[in-house]
Amino acid sequence: MNSLKIKFKIASPERLVLETEVDSLTLPTSMGQITVLPNHVPLVAVLSPGEIKYISNNIEEYFVVSSGVIEIKNNNEVMVLAESADFVHEINLEQAEEAKERAKKIMQEQYKDEKLTADAVAVLEKNLARIRFAHKHRTRTKKNLESGTIPNS
Repeated sequence: MNSLKIKFKIASPERLVLETEVDSLTLPTSMGQITVLPNHVPLVAVLSPGEIKYISNNIEEYFVVSSGVIEIKNNNEVMVLAESADFVHEINLEQAEEAKERAKKIMQEQYKDEKLTADAVAVLEKNLARIRFAHKHRTRTKKNLESGTIPNS
C-alpha cells in the first residue's frame, strides 16, 4: 500500500481555504479534469470554475472553485490559487442566483464594453458552478440522510 500523501493547499484572495494531506485530487482545468496522485509530474495549469474532489483516508470531500492557477510540484505538493473557493455549506444559493442574473443582465446591456462583458462572464461562470455544486451536493446529502447514511461533505 502506498503511504505517500500529497500536501494540498488552496487559497483565495480572502483566506487560506484548506491546508491538508490527501491521497488524491481531481481538479477542473482549462484542458479538462485532471487527477493528481503522489509523484505526479510537475505542472502548472489554469484552474477552471468547477468542483475539486479530494480523497483522504478513503473519505471524499468536495468544494467549488472559480478560475485560478494550479501548481503541482515534484515533491508531492499541490497549490491552488483560486478567485474563490467554497465548501457546499458556505454557498448561499439565493445570492448565487442573484449574482448570475445580474451578470446576465450586464452581458446583455454592456455587450460593447469588453471589460464589463469579460467581468460579467467570469461572475456568471463562477455562480453557475456554485449553483450546480450546491444542488448536486445538497441532493446527495438529502439522499444520504433519507437512506440513513452519513454524508462525507
